[in-house]
Amino acid sequence: MAVEILKEKNRSAVQELVLGATSENGGTRTKTITVGGDSALPFHQFEGATPNRPVVAMEVQDIKPEWNDAVLKYFADVADKPGAWAKKCVEEYGADLIYLKLDGAHPDGANRSVEQCVATVKEVLAAVGVPLIVVGCENEEKDHEVMTAVAEAAAGENLLLGFAETDNYKSLTAACMVHKHNIIARSPLDINMCKQLNILISEMNLALNRIVIDPSIGGLGYGIEYAYSILERARLGALQGDKMLSMPIIATVGFEAWKTKEAGASEADYPEWGPQEERGIMWESTTASALLQAGAHILLMRHPKSVEIVKKQIEQLMVSNAY
Repeated sequence: MAVEILKEKNRSAVQELVLGATSENGGTRTKTITVGGDSALPFHQFEGATPNRPVVAMEVQDIKPEWNDAVLKYFADVADKPGAWAKKCVEEYGADLIYLKLDGAHPDGANRSVEQCVATVKEVLAAVGVPLIVVGCENEEKDHEVMTAVAEAAAGENLLLGFAETDNYKSLTAACMVHKHNIIARSPLDINMCKQLNILISEMNLALNRIVIDPSIGGLGYGIEYAYSILERARLGALQGDKMLSMPIIATVGFEAWKTKEAGASEADYPEWGPQEERGIMWESTTASALLQAGAHILLMRHPKSVEIVKKQIEQLMVSNAY
């Protein structure tokens, strides 16, 4: 007697979102990247379609960052040259796209001018052909000036710009609408606040398929279980037809993983923990692995070896298990 294997039936899917624009669409990118479109839980090809694989964006900053030496040594020759840094990420380490963080704009830091920030974005656009994610320095007043100017200067490139939050989403949303970019909607590990922010942005008439959710995450050992449950609830909501949770998800993996004690502590201080770089790589790649299983579509990462491990894992997970 044949046994019928039950499968979950979903009535909806995650929105598809296209990043970048080639010359045919008014941009200068050599390729575009599409994320989302899933009609089942992550990698459950036996229950639905997973038309687009998750992608890895490598982080580049506009000033030399104060990163752990285990990461920074790979970029020591380009850390003060954002264009060359981005080029190295793409050509040597296989980044699918570039995540450019304009930390140098912060008034309490380098306080780089709006014009300098725009020039950096143009430098990176000229250096690589992949789509770009650009975010500010997380100072609300300065980000308003910088990101509005970046959106205008890169009009037509179909960037992914961040971050829009409940208290400061209007100016960035307006800039994305006028100059045809996509937006990152960031909320603090709360599914209701996540949904509310998406409602507010969509009420300004930015299309749902131009919004990416950043639900905030924790690194391995630092609340990743809670982050996992938020991502899972968003995916289940999308599959059940909740349009305000149906956007692709982005996760700041490198930032969260490399600030943990386990990734950053020296071998001299904790000899029983083993080589520090090896620990950091595994912390970052394991964090990414968990978030892939939870439903992340865009992973923001730092260490080249972690990127290599996670990209290999993605390829293996994308092998069809449909039956």
